Amino acid sequence: MSDTISFARGAPSLDIVDIDGLRDAATRAFTNDPGGATAYGTSIGYVPLRRWIAEQHEVDEQQVLVTNGSMQADAFLFATLVAAGDAVVVEEPTYDRTLLNLKSLGADVRMVSLQTDGIDTAELRELLTSAVKPALAHIIPNFQNPAGYTLSLAKREELLALAAEHGFTIFEDDPYRHIRFSGETLPTMLSMDDSESVVYASSFSKTVCPGIRVGYLVGAPALIARIQKLATNTYISPNMVAQSIVYEFCASGAIDRSIATVKSALAERVAALTEALDCHLPEAQYTAPQGGYFMWVQLPEGASVDALFDAAKERGVAFVKGSDFLMQGGDNALRLAYSGVTVDRIDEGIERLADAYRSLSGAPAAA
Repeated sequence: MSDTISFARGAPSLDIVDIDGLRDAATRAFTNDPGGATAYGTSIGYVPLRRWIAEQHEVDEQQVLVTNGSMQADAFLFATLVAAGDAVVVEEPTYDRTLLNLKSLGADVRMVSLQTDGIDTAELRELLTSAVKPALAHIIPNFQNPAGYTLSLAKREELLALAAEHGFTIFEDDPYRHIRFSGETLPTMLSMDDSESVVYASSFSKTVCPGIRVGYLVGAPALIARIQKLATNTYISPNMVAQSIVYEFCASGAIDRSIATVKSALAERVAALTEALDCHLPEAQYTAPQGGYFMWVQLPEGASVDALFDAAKERGVAFVKGSDFLMQGGDNALRLAYSGVTVDRIDEGIERLADAYRSLSGAPAAA
């Protein structure tokens, strides 16, 4: 169908992107610093933006590297810290691109169960007391992709203790932190760390717009210096035009208005999504997220998400299979990204999904 309702992409719909604010920021960037915006720059990124990020995290500028999106930051970190055969802990499920990146490096990927309050630290402790000595643990602490779950404060503290005890690095991959629309804001593990165990990454894709492609790393100065050399050899410098626009957008306060708009819209969309699931697909099990872009949905045992994917496509609705985020299993799970679907389309999208599910299961439509 051409009229597809897509729950597949983790991106905001155009109506909640601050186009006017970005246009104004671009004008200021070329007016205030045309040389900086148009020059090569260096691999550390646009200096005023690097300084602004350092101030937000209350760290020294030498601890910050600004990159072409957070996936570039991830790739640099993995290339620096992970060699073929190294054990790397990830959440189960986790972001599919993380799995692909680590597999391409030949890492020994160890998945640890994800609970509604974050990674199962008891299972992780058991793994660490065996012969496994991970180089890195990749954690998405807030509104995890794909599950939408948030790591509790107690588990943040326990992870830091485990990292210090066993000598591995925590990669705090945190692009959704500011997109909280309910519940209590929790401190970053970076801010809680006193042993240089944490490397932090984030992105402006979720708070400004995906097309801007600006992300960053925060870590120990020596590690950032190593990654800076890799960045220099990769691209000389990242995109100075994009980074100068992001700087002007942030420095003007437009970022705060943008985040407020996104949070309000996504809160409304989660409410509509949960209502639609309860109405049209009551068999679905889920935990409504308190922020972010995603919801993890599980259907009854025996359901085939592979078959559902095709049936849903025929009805003009798209999602991502749960199995994409796992090394095995997930055959009855799916990820729904509500960020790009306006409220007026969510109910229809879930109704189409439910119709696809019933065409396979033979169950009657929900009353």
